[in-house]
Amino acid sequence: GAPAFKKDLTNTLALCELLDNPHNKFKSIHVAGTNGKGSVSHMLASVFQEAGYKVGLYTSPHLTDFRERIKINGQMITERSVIDFVTDHKTDFERIKPSFFEMTVALAFDQFVKNQVDIAIIETGLGGRLDSTNVITPELSVITNIGYDHQQFLGDTLPEIAGEKAGIIKPNIPVVIGEFQQEVVDVFENKARQTNSRLRFANREWETRKQVLEDDKLLLHLRHYDEMELEVESQLSGPHQAKNLITALEAVRTISDAGWNLTREHFKSGIRSVVTNTGLKGRWQVLGRNPLIIADTGHNREGLEPNIKRLLSNRKPEQLHFVWGMVNDKDVSKTFEMLPKASAYYFCKPDVPRGMEVSALVVKAQELSLNFSPFPSVNSALEAAKQSAKTNDIIYVGGSTFVVAEVV
Repeated sequence: GAPAFKKDLTNTLALCELLDNPHNKFKSIHVAGTNGKGSVSHMLASVFQEAGYKVGLYTSPHLTDFRERIKINGQMITERSVIDFVTDHKTDFERIKPSFFEMTVALAFDQFVKNQVDIAIIETGLGGRLDSTNVITPELSVITNIGYDHQQFLGDTLPEIAGEKAGIIKPNIPVVIGEFQQEVVDVFENKARQTNSRLRFANREWETRKQVLEDDKLLLHLRHYDEMELEVESQLSGPHQAKNLITALEAVRTISDAGWNLTREHFKSGIRSVVTNTGLKGRWQVLGRNPLIIADTGHNREGLEPNIKRLLSNRKPEQLHFVWGMVNDKDVSKTFEMLPKASAYYFCKPDVPRGMEVSALVVKAQELSLNFSPFPSVNSALEAAKQSAKTNDIIYVGGSTFVVAEVV
């Protein structure tokens, strides 16, 4: 949130100097974007693991365990490594006064060096230009897409937001943009020219010839403009995962040009086993059946709209049950505009300081005449939904990453 946002990289650089500049001692891929950057990061990590590389993975936020943010070959770092890091540097932290995120980035970089990773996949936390992770010089920069989120930090227009994300593009380092968006293409092309960076738009490189979405599986038949074809099966089956997969595919193709041994089979097996290899949770995750229970961390327009459309393609609005909570820096009105009016809503507050009070959801729901009930917790809301839902209904748990964290 706002208290953790810093206007420069001073603290991160001070922490890196304290740790003998670990950010200069491992190879990396830097991933930014409004939506999908976590999924793309996990996909890339899984592909590199399948190719036999030792892979560091830094993502945020975590769902149930802080150590989810820092993994080596899909395994969380040890509790002892976290304790020792804080104990060894407590005095320095009190002097530098880093934010939680800055301290975590430093811990990740330190762990990647100590574990001698071959490559680390580094996801930005917020934006790019001023994000604490932006002290690295990666092998490749990846930006998934640009949408409206965190405007209070990144700007009110898509070009402004894109400018902040484009801050991860480094001199002479190639960059892959997941989606070609007319409103922001000039931002990326101008930045790439300034930095002499080779630029590719993933969805301009690949065409989807066939797509099959199942509850827990995605099948894609892709064709590259040079006529190469590829059939891929993914454990991530959310409606937006096809875009993420194509972004990861183009990232792998681009970095392979630099000499990394990543074959077509490595990519296919990595995508097929991405959840198994990395432990990723909360992306269109099936929690139960009869009724079907799905949890997804999408929390802004770009993340939610495809999910709502997918739900409505399978069921009537009155067959949908939404266990719903938000955080207090999100726009309730814009979010509720997307939600089907005939569905049932079970409002709750995620158990975090930023959690939005249920009363704020109730006020807007009353204006829209939604069918809702308030609950004191996420789990009590979910239990009520289970009691109300029929066998062929769908229960969707979402609205915030922190809501999903309490049920996965």
